Amino acid sequence: MDFNPCTKHKAVRKTVRKFAETELGPISHEIDRDSRFPWEVIEKMGPLNYFGLQVPKKYGGAGLDTVSYAITIEEISRVCAAVGLCVTVHNSVGAYPIVLFGTEEQKERFLPLLASGEYIGAFCLTEANAGSDAGAVETTAVYEDGEYVVNGTKVFVTNGGVCGLAHIFAITDPDNPRSGASVFMVEKGMPGFAVGELEDLCGMRANPVSSLFLEDVRLPASHMLGRPGDGLKIGLSALDTGRIGIGAQALGIAQAAFEAAVKYSKERQQFKKPISSFQTIQNYLADMATEIDAARLLLYRACAFKDAGQPFGAEAAMAKLYCSTTATRVTNLALQIHGGYGYSKEYDVERYFRDAKVTEIYEGTSEVQRMVVARSVLSQLT
Repeated sequence: MDFNPCTKHKAVRKTVRKFAETELGPISHEIDRDSRFPWEVIEKMGPLNYFGLQVPKKYGGAGLDTVSYAITIEEISRVCAAVGLCVTVHNSVGAYPIVLFGTEEQKERFLPLLASGEYIGAFCLTEANAGSDAGAVETTAVYEDGEYVVNGTKVFVTNGGVCGLAHIFAITDPDNPRSGASVFMVEKGMPGFAVGELEDLCGMRANPVSSLFLEDVRLPASHMLGRPGDGLKIGLSALDTGRIGIGAQALGIAQAAFEAAVKYSKERQQFKKPISSFQTIQNYLADMATEIDAARLLLYRACAFKDAGQPFGAEAAMAKLYCSTTATRVTNLALQIHGGYGYSKEYDVERYFRDAKVTEIYEGTSEVQRMVVARSVLSQLT
């Protein structure tokens, strides 16, 4: 077991950090305030393969290992979590399911578009009555005259406002809806496919989260990913990978908040000395540093399992659970260390605080992660 990052991973971190600080750092406050998707930076990310991180090179991707992927998401999210969210969702549950389940024809058609950033990917499971209960999807896909006719509404779709390709979960077997879901690839501009208004969210405000409406969208069978009824299998596989990405995003937020807290504690004077000299503040910082390191180790373990071809669902759930709760705790303490200034939009720490909370909700709530972990533990001990 080697806890030292290899030269490749050091290089990835250095390169992504420089890009994020140079391109996103100057605008991160503004795009959060204005809820603006930074197309000018997104267009620069495409040629650098940030949208094809784990897409094989033969389809135009970078073909990176999962640790490199996690480092990339962490470093982008450390500067701008909303853009980190765009990149991780696009890569993990937008492009990667096609890598795993797509036909060769589908890979050749869609992966180059996704890897280049020409298409931004979205994963559309959540509905008004379906979220943690993935089996409650009400969107339907009816086979008619050689095509599937899709009708339904998806809500809280990350990247929804800018997606070029959306994976739509729909029921193809109405007599058995909980195991009769399938996944369809719907492209922007298709008749009947419409984007709703952007959500006005607490955090991640630079990501265009929206509803998506499908009214009699007609799709050829070649737009189905996998086979009829494979929806649950594809969804769970995508979410395992997605949880690694959200864990990395949460880790980046926590790291940013921690660095801000350390810096502020050295600068802020009370009782004629820096507050970093007070034991309570030192205890806070020690706890933050310890939890961030523990979160990173859990995350990298999940990455290592995935790269080794081993089952990694429980490890990904542990990593996502711990990284997200760490992000919430660390940003809360960072704001506390900043005192009244932490509650002001003059400082980035209030943005970190707002951004952190949702990492405990999307890609499976913390309660769902505990269910996954508990199921794994119980199966091993019986």
